[in-house]
Amino acid sequence: MVERLAPDELWQLFQRVVPEAPTRPQGGGRRWHGDREVLAAIVFVATSGCTWQQLPAASFGPSGATAHRRFTEWTQARVWAKLHRLVLDELGSRGELDWSRCAIDSVNMRALKKGDLTGPNPVDRGKYGSKIHLITDRNGLPLSVGISAANVHDSQALVPLVQGIPPVRSRRGPRRRRQAKLHADKGYDYAHLRRWLSARGIRHRIARKGRDSSQRLGRHRWVVERTVAWLAGCRRLHRRYERKAEHFLGFTSIACTLICLRRITR
Repeated sequence: MVERLAPDELWQLFQRVVPEAPTRPQGGGRRWHGDREVLAAIVFVATSGCTWQQLPAASFGPSGATAHRRFTEWTQARVWAKLHRLVLDELGSRGELDWSRCAIDSVNMRALKKGDLTGPNPVDRGKYGSKIHLITDRNGLPLSVGISAANVHDSQALVPLVQGIPPVRSRRGPRRRRQAKLHADKGYDYAHLRRWLSARGIRHRIARKGRDSSQRLGRHRWVVERTVAWLAGCRRLHRRYERKAEHFLGFTSIACTLICLRRITR
């Protein structure tokens, strides 16, 4: 179970970003479970959607409380964002990332316990929720991800997402973080966004309200919609159960890492 949920490719990258285990000067203390076992337990919670209390300790070793405590510590250390970046570096060094066309989109998730970065969803009868924003390359691999309240307009996430794309290794040459062209739907149809993209040398294809036919919008944007469906493979993202926004973002980063990892291990 541990080797399946935390394969060697993931474990080797994870070892480069995980902080060292704290030590007690006086010695003693309870047994410290291995990081690989805890990582597998966290991946199990993310993919199965179970609660921390439902985690089968007999299969992994650490209890749900231990896995949750380690998840909190690693989230505060930004381990999941660093791990996602390492996987992107690995893909970039293999030439697996296609920067010629990127796409941006978002998806709403209902927040059952409210919490940080939640708000009334205008398309779900005002029930509280959060929104996941992401940019993918031409193959649908997530390059940048973020979260916001459900009542935040999609257009407000474009600039932070583009700026949030990390410098990624290339097969040859310097690191790269700028896409050649960005595709977006009518929710991003604003002149200031077009000017901002053009000023950075990014060509854009943003659908215009009242002019572009909806039948042609998915010609190049279907890849990001497919990635949104891939995110649903992590059942922990079907609903937002975490009150803290950084925990919800952590599970989102784990889902993006697993999507990219499948490209490496295929």
